[in-house]
Amino acid sequence: MIEVQPSQRMRDLGVVQRGVDILAEPAGAFELPAEKGAAEQVIKRLADAMDRIAQAHDFSGKGMGLAAPQIGIARAAATVRPAEAGSEPIVLLNPRITATSEGMDEQYEGCLSFFDVRGMVPRPLRIAVEATALDGTTRIMVYERGLARLIHHEIDHLDGLLYTARMRPGVEPIPVGEYRQTGRAWAYES
Repeated sequence: MIEVQPSQRMRDLGVVQRGVDILAEPAGAFELPAEKGAAEQVIKRLADAMDRIAQAHDFSGKGMGLAAPQIGIARAAATVRPAEAGSEPIVLLNPRITATSEGMDEQYEGCLSFFDVRGMVPRPLRIAVEATALDGTTRIMVYERGLARLIHHEIDHLDGLLYTARMRPGVEPIPVGEYRQTGRAWAYES
């Protein structure tokens, strides 16, 4: 029996893989509330894709995020499912980071668009994010630690960046077979 590689499994589930132009281009913003219906459709497609992906891989330790370009939609929408059981998904429309903490940490990240490797990525421990609601109002939310990492990763996708663009020079991703943290939360000092 031939073993299917993780990236091939994600491709089979409808996740656009690295090398496709849509992942390297900034996503188009929604004009809200005028495009409320279009935004709702994208949010539903993201939720449906995340349901399929969650059946194929355990994300309970770190949570999961998915940006619209990863399912072939060049619009500024992403959804993050926190690792905490029972947490509501975080929907981000037209998000932008407005502030970051000076405090940083560096941990391994994976990406559904090239799931065969994991990369050590420095990120701020705290970010403030402005996003637009379906009614056109904006709000700013603050996220910390693992949730900040997940959300920053997804906003990068909407800006046309993969996590490899944030890795330190000379640091390369490792094969997923060498990664030993699957199913575990990121580690933070108290």
